[in-house]
Amino acid sequence: MSVKDENESTPEQGLMEHLTELRDRLMWIVLVILVAFLALFFFSEQIFSYAAGPLLAQMPEGTSMIATGVTSPFLVPLKLALLLSVLLTIPHTLHQLWAFIAPGLYKSEKRLAVPLLVSSVLLFYFGIAFAHYIILPILFDFFLGVTPQGVEVMTDISQYLDFVIAIFFAFGLAFEIPVATFLLIAAGATTPDRLAQKRPYLIVAAFVVGMLITPPDIISQTLLALPMLFLFEAGLIMARIFLKERIADTEARDNDVDYDMYEEEQDIRSEEGADRMFEEMERREAENNKPEDKT
Repeated sequence: MSVKDENESTPEQGLMEHLTELRDRLMWIVLVILVAFLALFFFSEQIFSYAAGPLLAQMPEGTSMIATGVTSPFLVPLKLALLLSVLLTIPHTLHQLWAFIAPGLYKSEKRLAVPLLVSSVLLFYFGIAFAHYIILPILFDFFLGVTPQGVEVMTDISQYLDFVIAIFFAFGLAFEIPVATFLLIAAGATTPDRLAQKRPYLIVAAFVVGMLITPPDIISQTLLALPMLFLFEAGLIMARIFLKERIADTEARDNDVDYDMYEEEQDIRSEEGADRMFEEMERREAENNKPEDKT
Protein backbone atom coordinates (compact mmCIF):
# COMPACT_ATOMS: atom_id res chain seq x y z
CA MET A 1 0.00 0.00 0.00
CA SER A 2 1.37 3.40 -0.96
CA VAL A 3 1.63 6.39 1.37
CA LYS A 4 -1.26 8.00 -0.46
CA ASP A 5 -3.46 4.96 0.11
CA GLU A 6 -2.56 4.92 3.81
CA ASN A 7 -3.51 8.57 4.19
CA GLU A 8 -6.82 7.94 2.43
CA SER A 9 -7.81 5.08 4.76
CA THR A 10 -11.05 5.62 6.61
CA PRO A 11 -11.08 6.42 10.32
CA GLU A 12 -13.15 3.28 10.97
CA GLN A 13 -10.46 1.05 9.43
CA GLY A 14 -7.75 2.74 11.50
CA LEU A 15 -9.81 2.33 14.66
CA MET A 16 -10.43 -1.36 13.96
CA GLU A 17 -6.75 -1.95 13.36
CA HIS A 18 -5.89 -0.32 16.68
CA LEU A 19 -8.53 -2.33 18.52
CA THR A 20 -7.28 -5.55 16.94
CA GLU A 21 -3.72 -4.77 17.94
CA LEU A 22 -4.83 -3.91 21.47
CA ARG A 23 -6.75 -7.19 21.70
CA ASP A 24 -3.71 -9.18 20.56
CA ARG A 25 -1.41 -7.50 23.04
CA LEU A 26 -3.86 -8.00 25.91
CA MET A 27 -4.09 -11.66 24.99
CA TRP A 28 -0.29 -11.93 25.12
CA ILE A 29 -0.29 -10.26 28.53
CA VAL A 30 -2.87 -12.70 29.90
CA LEU A 31 -1.08 -15.68 28.31
CA VAL A 32 2.28 -14.79 29.86
CA ILE A 33 0.65 -14.27 33.27
CA LEU A 34 -1.05 -17.66 32.94
CA VAL A 35 2.22 -19.39 32.04
CA ALA A 36 3.96 -17.76 35.01
CA PHE A 37 1.10 -18.78 37.28
CA LEU A 38 1.26 -22.42 36.14
CA ALA A 39 5.00 -22.43 36.78
CA LEU A 40 4.58 -20.95 40.27
CA PHE A 41 1.58 -23.09 41.17
CA PHE A 42 3.72 -26.15 41.91
CA PHE A 43 5.80 -24.10 44.35
CA SER A 44 2.91 -22.21 45.95
CA GLU A 45 3.42 -23.75 49.39
CA GLN A 46 7.12 -22.92 49.43
CA ILE A 47 6.36 -19.39 48.23
CA PHE A 48 3.84 -18.86 51.03
CA SER A 49 6.30 -20.21 53.61
CA TYR A 50 8.89 -17.74 52.34
CA ALA A 51 6.37 -14.87 52.47
CA ALA A 52 5.43 -15.87 56.02
CA GLY A 53 9.08 -15.93 57.07
CA PRO A 54 9.10 -12.50 58.77
CA LEU A 55 6.24 -13.56 61.05
CA LEU A 56 7.39 -17.12 61.68
CA ALA A 57 10.84 -15.87 62.69
CA GLN A 58 9.30 -13.71 65.43
CA MET A 59 6.73 -16.18 66.75
CA PRO A 60 7.49 -18.02 70.02
CA GLU A 61 8.63 -21.61 69.85
CA GLY A 62 5.86 -24.16 69.74
CA THR A 63 3.42 -21.79 67.98
CA SER A 64 2.41 -21.71 64.33
CA MET A 65 -0.03 -20.13 61.94
CA ILE A 66 -3.52 -21.55 61.57
CA ALA A 67 -6.18 -21.85 58.86
CA THR A 68 -9.71 -21.11 60.02
CA GLY A 69 -11.29 -21.67 56.60
CA VAL A 70 -11.80 -25.10 55.08
CA THR A 71 -10.35 -24.05 51.71
CA SER A 72 -7.73 -21.66 53.09
CA PRO A 73 -4.79 -24.11 52.98
CA PHE A 74 -5.35 -24.45 49.22
CA LEU A 75 -6.67 -21.04 48.15
CA VAL A 76 -4.31 -18.79 50.11
CA PRO A 77 -1.07 -20.12 48.52
CA LEU A 78 -2.89 -20.14 45.17
CA LYS A 79 -3.83 -16.48 45.59
CA LEU A 80 -0.25 -15.60 46.47
CA ALA A 81 1.08 -17.46 43.42
CA LEU A 82 -1.34 -15.59 41.15
CA LEU A 83 -0.36 -12.23 42.62
CA LEU A 84 3.32 -13.04 42.29
CA SER A 85 2.86 -14.07 38.65
CA VAL A 86 1.26 -10.68 37.92
CA LEU A 87 4.09 -8.84 39.65
CA LEU A 88 6.85 -10.80 37.94
CA THR A 89 5.35 -10.23 34.48
CA ILE A 90 5.03 -6.46 34.90
CA PRO A 91 8.03 -5.82 32.59
CA HIS A 92 6.38 -7.87 29.82
CA THR A 93 3.04 -6.14 30.43
CA LEU A 94 4.62 -2.70 30.16
CA HIS A 95 6.53 -3.78 27.07
CA GLN A 96 3.29 -4.75 25.33
CA LEU A 97 1.59 -1.50 26.35
CA TRP A 98 4.62 0.48 25.28
CA ALA A 99 4.67 -1.20 21.87
CA PHE A 100 1.03 -0.19 21.45
CA ILE A 101 1.37 3.49 22.34
CA ALA A 102 4.95 4.18 21.20
CA PRO A 103 4.10 4.81 17.50
CA GLY A 104 1.96 7.77 18.53
CA LEU A 105 4.68 9.49 20.59
CA TYR A 106 7.33 11.99 19.57
CA LYS A 107 11.01 11.10 19.81
CA SER A 108 11.49 13.41 22.79
CA GLU A 109 8.57 11.75 24.57
CA LYS A 110 10.01 8.30 23.88
CA ARG A 111 13.40 9.30 25.28
CA LEU A 112 11.70 10.45 28.46
CA ALA A 113 9.17 7.61 28.76
CA VAL A 114 11.55 4.65 28.58
CA PRO A 115 13.71 5.62 31.60
CA LEU A 116 10.60 6.51 33.57
CA LEU A 117 8.97 3.14 32.85
CA VAL A 118 12.09 1.21 33.80
CA SER A 119 12.66 3.25 36.96
CA SER A 120 9.01 2.95 38.02
CA VAL A 121 9.13 -0.86 37.76
CA LEU A 122 12.42 -1.06 39.68
CA LEU A 123 11.17 1.32 42.36
CA PHE A 124 7.99 -0.74 42.78
CA TYR A 125 10.07 -3.89 43.26
CA PHE A 126 12.38 -2.07 45.68
CA GLY A 127 9.36 -0.95 47.68
CA ILE A 128 8.14 -4.53 48.04
CA ALA A 129 11.62 -5.76 48.99
CA PHE A 130 11.98 -2.94 51.52
CA ALA A 131 8.66 -3.89 53.08
CA HIS A 132 9.46 -7.62 53.23
CA TYR A 133 13.02 -7.49 54.55
CA ILE A 134 12.92 -4.38 56.75
CA ILE A 135 9.39 -3.25 57.59
CA LEU A 136 7.64 -6.56 58.28
CA PRO A 137 10.26 -7.87 60.77
CA ILE A 138 10.06 -4.57 62.69
CA LEU A 139 6.26 -4.63 62.71
CA PHE A 140 5.96 -8.26 63.83
CA ASP A 141 8.64 -7.84 66.48
CA PHE A 142 6.67 -4.91 67.89
CA PHE A 143 3.26 -6.57 67.71
CA LEU A 144 4.41 -9.83 69.25
CA GLY A 145 6.42 -7.97 71.87
CA VAL A 146 3.32 -6.22 73.21
CA THR A 147 1.20 -9.37 73.32
CA PRO A 148 -0.47 -9.60 76.75
CA GLN A 149 0.67 -12.38 79.03
CA GLY A 150 -1.39 -15.51 78.66
CA VAL A 151 -2.32 -14.78 75.04
CA GLU A 152 -1.02 -17.27 72.48
CA VAL A 153 -0.43 -15.85 69.02
CA MET A 154 -1.84 -18.01 66.22
CA THR A 155 -2.34 -15.90 63.11
CA ASP A 156 -4.76 -17.01 60.41
CA ILE A 157 -3.00 -17.47 57.07
CA SER A 158 -5.74 -15.68 55.13
CA GLN A 159 -5.61 -12.60 57.33
CA TYR A 160 -1.83 -12.65 57.21
CA LEU A 161 -1.80 -12.68 53.41
CA ASP A 162 -4.26 -9.77 53.24
CA PHE A 163 -2.09 -7.83 55.67
CA VAL A 164 1.10 -8.53 53.73
CA ILE A 165 -0.46 -7.65 50.37
CA ALA A 166 -1.66 -4.30 51.75
CA ILE A 167 1.84 -3.54 53.07
CA PHE A 168 3.51 -4.57 49.81
CA PHE A 169 1.30 -2.43 47.62
CA ALA A 170 1.48 0.51 50.00
CA PHE A 171 5.27 0.57 49.93
CA GLY A 172 5.43 -0.30 46.24
CA LEU A 173 3.26 2.70 45.37
CA ALA A 174 5.05 4.93 47.88
CA PHE A 175 8.33 4.24 46.13
CA GLU A 176 6.82 5.74 42.94
CA ILE A 177 6.91 9.23 44.45
CA PRO A 178 10.18 10.22 42.71
CA VAL A 179 8.66 9.33 39.33
CA ALA A 180 5.48 11.28 40.09
CA THR A 181 7.49 14.30 41.25
CA PHE A 182 9.70 14.12 38.17
CA LEU A 183 6.68 13.95 35.86
CA LEU A 184 4.99 16.95 37.48
CA ILE A 185 8.10 19.06 36.98
CA ALA A 186 8.71 17.71 33.46
CA ALA A 187 5.14 18.63 32.49
CA GLY A 188 5.72 22.20 33.59
CA ALA A 189 3.02 22.03 36.26
CA THR A 190 5.38 23.19 38.99
CA THR A 191 9.04 23.71 39.89
CA PRO A 192 11.31 22.19 42.56
CA ASP A 193 11.37 25.47 44.47
CA ARG A 194 7.58 25.60 44.65
CA LEU A 195 7.37 22.02 45.85
CA ALA A 196 10.09 22.69 48.41
CA GLN A 197 8.06 25.61 49.77
CA LYS A 198 5.12 23.24 50.31
CA ARG A 199 7.26 20.78 52.29
CA PRO A 200 5.40 21.30 55.61
CA TYR A 201 2.08 20.44 53.97
CA LEU A 202 3.64 17.41 52.27
CA ILE A 203 4.91 16.12 55.60
CA VAL A 204 1.40 16.21 57.01
CA ALA A 205 0.03 14.63 53.80
CA ALA A 206 2.60 11.79 54.01
CA PHE A 207 1.46 10.84 57.50
CA VAL A 208 -2.20 11.09 56.48
CA VAL A 209 -1.58 8.80 53.49
CA GLY A 210 0.35 6.42 55.72
CA MET A 211 -2.62 6.34 58.09
CA LEU A 212 -5.08 5.58 55.28
CA ILE A 213 -3.25 2.84 53.36
CA THR A 214 -1.50 0.98 56.17
CA PRO A 215 -2.88 -1.00 59.11
CA PRO A 216 -4.24 1.19 61.94
CA ASP A 217 -1.09 1.59 64.00
CA ILE A 218 1.40 4.43 64.41
CA ILE A 219 4.37 2.19 63.61
CA SER A 220 3.18 1.29 60.09
CA GLN A 221 2.15 4.88 59.47
CA THR A 222 5.56 6.27 60.42
CA LEU A 223 7.51 3.58 58.58
CA LEU A 224 5.64 4.48 55.39
CA ALA A 225 5.65 8.26 55.81
CA LEU A 226 9.40 8.60 56.35
CA PRO A 227 10.43 6.79 53.13
CA MET A 228 7.82 8.81 51.24
CA LEU A 229 9.42 12.06 52.40
CA PHE A 230 12.89 10.79 51.56
CA LEU A 231 11.77 9.72 48.08
CA PHE A 232 10.10 13.09 47.53
CA GLU A 233 13.41 14.81 48.21
CA ALA A 234 15.12 12.35 45.85
CA GLY A 235 12.64 13.28 43.13
CA LEU A 236 13.43 16.97 43.59
CA ILE A 237 17.15 16.30 43.31
CA MET A 238 16.75 14.23 40.14
CA ALA A 239 14.54 16.90 38.57
CA ARG A 240 17.07 19.63 39.35
CA ILE A 241 19.78 17.54 37.68
CA PHE A 242 18.00 16.37 34.53
CA LEU A 243 15.33 19.04 33.95
CA LYS A 244 17.27 22.28 34.18
CA GLU A 245 16.01 23.63 30.86
CA ARG A 246 12.41 22.67 31.59
CA ILE A 247 12.55 24.29 35.02
CA ALA A 248 13.99 27.47 33.51
CA ASP A 249 11.21 27.57 30.91
CA THR A 250 8.54 27.09 33.56
CA GLU A 251 9.98 29.84 35.76
CA ALA A 252 10.28 32.20 32.78
CA ARG A 253 6.68 31.51 31.80
CA ASP A 254 5.47 32.12 35.34
CA ASN A 255 7.45 35.36 35.52
CA ASP A 256 5.89 36.53 32.25
CA VAL A 257 2.42 35.79 33.59
CA ASP A 258 3.15 37.68 36.81
CA TYR A 259 4.52 40.66 34.84
CA ASP A 260 1.45 40.76 32.62
CA MET A 261 -0.82 40.65 35.67
CA TYR A 262 1.23 43.46 37.23
CA GLU A 263 0.92 45.60 34.10
CA GLU A 264 -2.81 44.95 33.93
CA GLU A 265 -3.19 45.91 37.58
CA GLN A 266 -1.20 49.09 37.02
CA ASP A 267 -3.38 49.97 34.02
CA ILE A 268 -6.52 49.47 36.07
CA ARG A 269 -5.15 51.61 38.87
CA SER A 270 -4.11 54.36 36.46
CA GLU A 271 -7.56 54.36 34.85
CA GLU A 272 -9.25 54.55 38.24
CA GLY A 273 -6.91 57.36 39.26
CA ALA A 274 -7.68 59.29 36.07
CA ASP A 275 -11.42 58.87 36.62
CA ARG A 276 -11.13 60.14 40.18
CA MET A 277 -9.04 63.12 38.99
CA PHE A 278 -11.62 64.10 36.34
CA GLU A 279 -14.44 63.73 38.87
CA GLU A 280 -12.60 66.00 41.29
CA MET A 281 -12.00 68.58 38.53
CA GLU A 282 -15.67 68.54 37.56
CA ARG A 283 -16.71 68.94 41.20
CA ARG A 284 -14.43 71.95 41.73
CA GLU A 285 -15.57 73.52 38.47
CA ALA A 286 -19.19 73.09 39.53
CA GLU A 287 -18.46 74.73 42.89
CA ASN A 288 -16.71 77.68 41.22
CA ASN A 289 -19.62 78.20 38.78
CA LYS A 290 -22.20 77.97 41.54
CA PRO A 291 -23.88 81.42 42.02
CA GLU A 292 -23.24 83.04 45.38
CA ASP A 293 -26.18 83.66 47.67
CA LYS A 294 -27.12 87.34 47.91
CA THR A 295 -28.05 88.64 51.29
